[in-house]
Amino acid sequence: MDRQSVNRLLTAKIVGSYLRHQIVGASELPPLISSVNRGLSEAGRPSPSEELRTPAVSVRQSVRHDYVVCLDCGYRGKTLRRHISSRHGLNSDEYLKRWGLRQNHPLTAPAYSEHRSVLAKELGLGRKPKTEAAESAAVFPASPKPRRTSRSRSKSDVVKEAPSEPTKARQRRSRSRVATTQS
Repeated sequence: MDRQSVNRLLTAKIVGSYLRHQIVGASELPPLISSVNRGLSEAGRPSPSEELRTPAVSVRQSVRHDYVVCLDCGYRGKTLRRHISSRHGLNSDEYLKRWGLRQNHPLTAPAYSEHRSVLAKELGLGRKPKTEAAESAAVFPASPKPRRTSRSRSKSDVVKEAPSEPTKARQRRSRSRVATTQS
């Protein structure tokens, strides 16, 4: 079977199935058959809108020091990730593939990346934290500290150890009362 006969057979089956469930006038039948046949013949071919894409700016002009430009619409911004996902419904991989760009093509302005890098380094991100004791031990040898015993406390240490809340004083019973309860 050649392609034309397959298209005619499929067209007849699709139109017949459609007519079983829908009411169509005699004047609407020829346009229905031609539209189904045209749809089947164009199935599997890429649409012409996908092939003919012209960027808003050239790829070389899309990356500047302070901003990057969206090739779809010409939007200028520091980053394009949120813009292409919200405005065009694409993730970064789909966007790069659509325009035939390499995986390492920047979607963030170089100046913005440098600024974020400097901030991260100032905050110490990406490095293991060092404790002050380890740093001082490496610089100065450990000197033995005098141990304080409970007898050699100074007044300031005793005041520091004092409880923050006053404790309740015990109520003492008089002896006469204790004696009367036992008998």
